[in-house]
Amino acid sequence: MIMTELNEQLVTREKRGISGSTLKLIAVITMLIDHAGAVILGRMLWDAGYMTVAYSTDPQALMSWLYEHGNLYWIYFLMRMIGRVAFPIFIFLMVEGLGRTRNRWKYLGRMALFAVISEIPFNLALTGQVWSTQYQSVYFTLSIGLLAMIVCDTLEERMRHHLKRVVRIMYWPLLVVIAVLAAVLAERLNTDYGAIGIICIMVIYVSRRNKIAQTIAGATVFIWEMTAPLAFIPVWFYNGKRGLKLKYLFYIFYPAHLLILYLISYFMGLGAYPAL
Repeated sequence: MIMTELNEQLVTREKRGISGSTLKLIAVITMLIDHAGAVILGRMLWDAGYMTVAYSTDPQALMSWLYEHGNLYWIYFLMRMIGRVAFPIFIFLMVEGLGRTRNRWKYLGRMALFAVISEIPFNLALTGQVWSTQYQSVYFTLSIGLLAMIVCDTLEERMRHHLKRVVRIMYWPLLVVIAVLAAVLAERLNTDYGAIGIICIMVIYVSRRNKIAQTIAGATVFIWEMTAPLAFIPVWFYNGKRGLKLKYLFYIFYPAHLLILYLISYFMGLGAYPAL
């Protein structure tokens, strides 16, 4: 009788919270809102002359512009703030995925492959050009961060059972070196979020074994992104379950939605403008 009650309590506890697939859907939806704001409304702001008044020293011109286009600007701003939630959740899910995957290098290869596949849709959405080297998508940031985590994981496994304490102690300095090299690479490639994105990835990675520490550290390291720390509210309620089988949702959705958003802006006659 007692064992039955305990089992029921365990089952009830497992059902509570948010599954990985629900977190992924939250991240995908907020990312879509963010990119719709940047790609479509951002171009509408360009067309409305926002960049002319944004750097103007004439406050009267800015006030006049806001009076006429203020609603568009504030909708754009709200959509971008909602979108800040997506990146921290994607990082968390990637760290979780690394701990659960059967083949780390295959996981990295899949991430890198879709970084390449997403390049043209990303370029079109961001600049309106098929080829552009000025900025790389978040897929490259995630790929570099994933590579750094795999190297750290491999290093930790080899050092964990080493008899010499001095060798084990070297893990943390080496982890810092790996993180710095990854951050420099991201910055050199001009990836989305750049070096600070890699730092955020590594902070969430190193705190992965303690939920409280990971939540606090994650929210703290994203404090510069205004609404991004709010991502750790749904992350806190993650129940460790996969949920629906949405393994390839982000991989396919990312390049597809960028291309669709660009095409919408193109047929609106705004394709010549960059995103904002």
